Amino acid sequence: MSTPTRKITSSDVANYFLSMVDDDAGDLVSNLKLQKLVYYAQGFHLAMFGRPLFEEAIEAWTHGPVVPSLYHGFKQYGPGPIPRPEEMDFGLFPEELRRFLDEVYNVYGQYDAWKLRNMTHEEPPWRETYDRGVGGVISTSAMADYFKTQLQ
Repeated sequence: MSTPTRKITSSDVANYFLSMVDDDAGDLVSNLKLQKLVYYAQGFHLAMFGRPLFEEAIEAWTHGPVVPSLYHGFKQYGPGPIPRPEEMDFGLFPEELRRFLDEVYNVYGQYDAWKLRNMTHEEPPWRETYDRGVGGVISTSAMADYFKTQLQ
């Protein structure tokens, strides 16, 4: 995968997903759902490319995996939908990365927030980290190992 001009952040990934929301189709992406989409993107990126998509840590919170800085950036929306970004620089994302993120969104974006939350609760990276204590960092190695088993 080619390297973007600057490092991609979890906020970049979140905004990419938010830019895909089809308001006319009734798509709604809450903070809870967005956290899970970003988590799945990170997990599959680790499994497929052997390196993180973004550097921020993902923690095991009560309702699943969370990037704390991303959560706090969108918490003003509560459980409601987050609006599409007014501006989006797609130039940050090389074509191969765009195809990758599109695929993650196409697979996981169809589910509502609580379905995604429940899915993450069944998966070892969150479950094993959460069992050791709320707020623990989910290791990238645990994510890579698990998501490698999900590749088909």
